[in-house]
This record gives sequence, structure tokens and C-alpha cells, in this order.
Amino acid sequence: MKFHRMYALSLRHIYLIKGSLPRILDLIYWPTIQIVLWGFISKFFTLHTDLYNHTVGIILSSAILYDFLFRSSISFNMLFLEEIWSRNFTNLFVAPLKVSEIIIALTATALLRTLIGIIPAILLATPFFGVSIFTLGPSLILLFLSLYLFGITLGLLVTSGLLRYGPAFENIAWSSLFLLAPLGCVYYPLSILPDWLQVVAKILPLVYIFEEVRSILLDNVVNYSNILTALKLNLIYFASAVSIFYLAFYGARKKGTLINVGE
Repeated sequence: MKFHRMYALSLRHIYLIKGSLPRILDLIYWPTIQIVLWGFISKFFTLHTDLYNHTVGIILSSAILYDFLFRSSISFNMLFLEEIWSRNFTNLFVAPLKVSEIIIALTATALLRTLIGIIPAILLATPFFGVSIFTLGPSLILLFLSLYLFGITLGLLVTSGLLRYGPAFENIAWSSLFLLAPLGCVYYPLSILPDWLQVVAKILPLVYIFEEVRSILLDNVVNYSNILTALKLNLIYFASAVSIFYLAFYGARKKGTLINVGE
């Protein structure tokens, strides 16, 4: 595994971001609008109750964490799609670049894209609504790590679909997280779901992450069992997603469709 090849691939995408103001604005715009919108909605519903601080804090903190998850997944997908749209994917292997190096490079660069988008939203939440995500304390690092792992896992699964089915699979890149959001219990507790859906939801690490967020903000109690369960599930899913990506890649190469992935 060569660091300079991974660095070169990451640098290519960093230059694309750095040299394009529309790309930077696009990264910042949606997370910021999301936080402002949820903040005003929360304020409207809780303006005349004593639960204002708790409600706004929980909803905005959940919105920030969910947007971090969404951005990490979309960022990974976008980096891969950039290679497809520019018909550059097959050119990457002239280096030659290993599959593991592609995954590592895209994972690292996706984090940069995610942070560019989410940091302004985090900074705006405090002066606008008096909410700081940092009230979650040191556990915030583990929550972010868990969310990032799940986001990259979804990104790997979507890119595997792109390798297998081509650009026709592209729409799944935008809808994958929206399909899981209702079961992830992002804005409401697990107990809201019907009993049979709760069983299904518990296989998702999102449930344990956002249940932990509400536990910390409402009860000031950190339940590390939730955090560890989420991390364990994420590691299992991430390893599975990497295996699926390898299978999709070698399957496309064997069938000769890899060279047409950008068509």
C-alpha cells in the first residue's frame, strides 16, 4: 500500500473543491439551511412551553449529527461519482492504484468535505438558538466516529451498486439515508415505533446513537453500552461493506464492464 498514491487521489479532489467556489458553497449551504430550518420549527412549537431549551437542544443536536452522517455518506458517493462523471475511473489504475487505496483515499477526503459543510452549521446553532453540540461532552467524539463509519458504510454499498449496475444506480446515492431515517429514531425515541418495527430498528446503529444523545441531553447520563453497541455494529457493517465493494469491483472487472462504468 503506497501512501503517495492515496495522497495523489485525495489531492485531486481537494484541488477540485479548492478551485470551485460553487462546490464550497454547495457543501456549506445545505447543512446551514437544515439547522436554521429545524431551529425555527422547534422554536415555533415550543415558544409557549417550559420545554423550549430541552426540545430545541435535542432536535438541533440530532439534526446536526444526522446531517454529519448524511454529508459523510454523500461526500463519499460524490467523490466516486466525480470519477464516473469525468470518465476518469479506469484511468486511476494506470498508477496502478489498489482497491484498498481507493477506499482509504476517498474515506479520508470525504471527511474533509463533511467538515467543510458541518462546521459552519455547528457554529451558527449557538448564536441563533443557544444550542451547542459540545454539551454532549467527550462522548461526542465517539458519536461522530460511529456516525462517520456508518456514513462511509452506506457510501461503500452505494458505490458497489454503481460498479455493478452503472450510473443507473445513481439515484440510490441520494435516497439511501432517507430510507433508513424513520427506523433510525433520529428525532424521536425508539418506543414511538410499533413493537415489530422496534425489533427491526435495533439492528441499526443509528438507534443506539440517537438514544444516547437524548439520554445525555435530558438526563445528563452517559450510557457507554449504547455507544459501544453502535460502534460494534458499525464495524461489522463496515467490514461487510468493504467485502461487498471488493466483490462488486472484481465482478465488474471479470465481466468487462469496469471500463464502461462511466458510460
